[in-house]
Amino acid sequence: MASPLSKPLSPFSSHKETEREREEREKRERERELSARAMAAAAADFLPPLVMLVVQFLYAGLNITSKLAMEFGMNPLVLVAYRQMFATIAIAPCAYWFERKGRPKITKPILFQILLCSLTGATGNQVFYYVGLKYSTPTIACALTNVLPAATFVLAVLFRQESVRIKTSPGAAKVIGTVVCVGGAMLLSFYRGQTIELGESGIHWKYAGLMRGGSSSNQGSSIWGSLCLIISSVAWAAWFVIQARVNEKFPAPYTSTALMTFMATIQCGAIAVGIEHKTLAAWSLKSSIRLVGALYAGVACSGMAFCLTSWSIQKKGPLYASVFSPFLLVIVAIFSWAFFQEKLYVGTVVGSLLIVVGLYAVLWGKTKEVKLQQHIEMTAAAEAKLDDYNNKEDLEEQSYVVSNGNILHK
Repeated sequence: MASPLSKPLSPFSSHKETEREREEREKRERERELSARAMAAAAADFLPPLVMLVVQFLYAGLNITSKLAMEFGMNPLVLVAYRQMFATIAIAPCAYWFERKGRPKITKPILFQILLCSLTGATGNQVFYYVGLKYSTPTIACALTNVLPAATFVLAVLFRQESVRIKTSPGAAKVIGTVVCVGGAMLLSFYRGQTIELGESGIHWKYAGLMRGGSSSNQGSSIWGSLCLIISSVAWAAWFVIQARVNEKFPAPYTSTALMTFMATIQCGAIAVGIEHKTLAAWSLKSSIRLVGALYAGVACSGMAFCLTSWSIQKKGPLYASVFSPFLLVIVAIFSWAFFQEKLYVGTVVGSLLIVVGLYAVLWGKTKEVKLQQHIEMTAAAEAKLDDYNNKEDLEEQSYVVSNGNILHK
């Protein structure tokens, strides 16, 4: 029996309690939603740089594994042929899976342009790169790869895909950056200087003796290797110029890359057979180092790294992806010192720094130029919209005057 002193329950008390709980629940849901959005935004900002760092580590492994495979007697031309074959096998499923529905029609002009891409970006670039890597060191190979933006700028100007505009700050930055890049490449190629003592890494690997005893110790061979690496960058720059036109008419990057690597497999295979046709031992992959070098180059670098770089370009743009290329030089320099006891020279360090400075000058100029062009286009679009609005108002005013005149006339 209820106490007579107890307060009677309000008929709205349970309803008010339920309303309060609902408000608290909605508040908690809003907080969770805001937290999820913040985490998604943080992941969106965190993933692209992480992906590009992974790509640089993949390419660093390429230089190490490929150098080891060649030190085990594998001909660089044979290694390039295997890389193209494994790359085709790795990329072809991506081309089928991602582009099977929206793939444009493959015409003869498109095939001819892809053929030119295979001759420059795959065969020419990689043949000279692997020969240069054989007669130099992984650190020098990575440093000279950073000449690519400068070489691309020069070829793009020659083919009228880029404008110089030397009187503007972006144009001056691109020109000066190109000159600095080329100067750094020349210094790195023809000057060594004194050895920089870094001490012993403490890591002793049985393959280190092979790397130290390679042909890169010969100064003449090192110069020849550097020249081949520069030619490789020029060929790669030519691929950028041709590929830009392919992308306009055939926007299917996985398919075009699969076709390019397939054509390059035939080209590099023919070149390698012409050089190494006397014995089948040159093509043997029984050695684990040879097999790992060929598989890694084709699957990890031409397959996985291409997909990751394409994703990063889609999210942040090509300039963002290219900014991370100097990290490759740092990673390879550390790996070469730690695992192979590679010596660093004054010329190598100074030349590498000049190349990186020139690289960022070219990228800065290109970024400013793109932003300036976007500002001009936005201003022109706003002015055109304002002109259309003013013309519309003039027409409406004229129509109003004419209609009033007709009424007064009547």
